[in-house]
Amino acid sequence: MFSNAWIGLGGNLGNVHEAMVKALYLLDNRLDSYILAVSSIYKTAPWGQVEQPCFLNACAKIATTLEPEALLQCCLDIEKEMKRDRIQKWGPRTIDLDLLLYGNREISIPGRLILPHMHITQRAFVLIPLAEISPDILVKGRRVADLANQCYNEKVRKLIFKNPWWKTPCL
Repeated sequence: MFSNAWIGLGGNLGNVHEAMVKALYLLDNRLDSYILAVSSIYKTAPWGQVEQPCFLNACAKIATTLEPEALLQCCLDIEKEMKRDRIQKWGPRTIDLDLLLYGNREISIPGRLILPHMHITQRAFVLIPLAEISPDILVKGRRVADLANQCYNEKVRKLIFKNPWWKTPCL
């Protein structure tokens, strides 16, 4: 049986658009998962460690038969396949895939997986693209669209790409 999950995508090194297209292609071409919706791409200020280039961010809604831990591992495997280096927490990266939500499940496996993602309500770069594709989902009892409206600021800028941008043949 398929469950819905939401994944945040981002990066700030190299050709991030191309990296996000490849990551989504790898997710969409599995037997156990497929893409339901993808947000626009947003240019955002760095979060955490601010002395680095701006990020490009987006969110994807997928259907999957994988359990949450297996889906997280799938995301980590895609990052590894795409040569993601985990040198510095919140540091620069070529690609980042974060499992944000898995249905309405709440999960806490310390050091491994927390759902909803532990920083989801604090990050405009997650909430704004997430609200674009799933405005009515609830996070900690509140609609994502309402959370996004509270944190919207000039540091998050929607970029214009030909839609659907993630099906661009740049592989």
